[in-house]
Amino acid sequence: MSTLIVIGYDNEFKAEEVRLTLRKLQKDYLVDLEDAVVAVKNATGKVKLHQAVNLTAAGAIGGGFWGSLIGLIFLNPLLGAAVGATAGAVSGALSDVGIDDKFMKDLAGHLNPASSALFVLVRKATPDKVLAELQGSGGKVLKTSLSHDDEAKLQAALDAAKI
Repeated sequence: MSTLIVIGYDNEFKAEEVRLTLRKLQKDYLVDLEDAVVAVKNATGKVKLHQAVNLTAAGAIGGGFWGSLIGLIFLNPLLGAAVGATAGAVSGALSDVGIDDKFMKDLAGHLNPASSALFVLVRKATPDKVLAELQGSGGKVLKTSLSHDDEAKLQAALDAAKI
């Protein structure tokens, strides 16, 4: 079962910086992320989600390939590619994996203007090494499915001075 962690930051760029750190840790096999999304509330109060994977583009590419293949069978690959790419883009835009978009937008709507939040679903982690990397990055734990003790350890690491 995955663990949800939401951390809020006082500027628009810190959440993305921490997400990049988590991606680096994932490449080192110290954390296994199911999803990592940055929500930014700009100075005018508009919330924008920055997903890790663009499902619309992925759907369009896959649909274009399969449409071309089917189009070749029926001797019209360009029409097949166009129809396949359109269908793939629509299905990609309508699908949602990981953290619910409505939940993220609702929670990010409560942030102060010109701030950001990092939404993370973690499958597995090596807590001591991950906390050491996140130490001193700031932020406030807004919501989590961690135990109270683990949440306190995470908040302490975020608040601690960088070593």
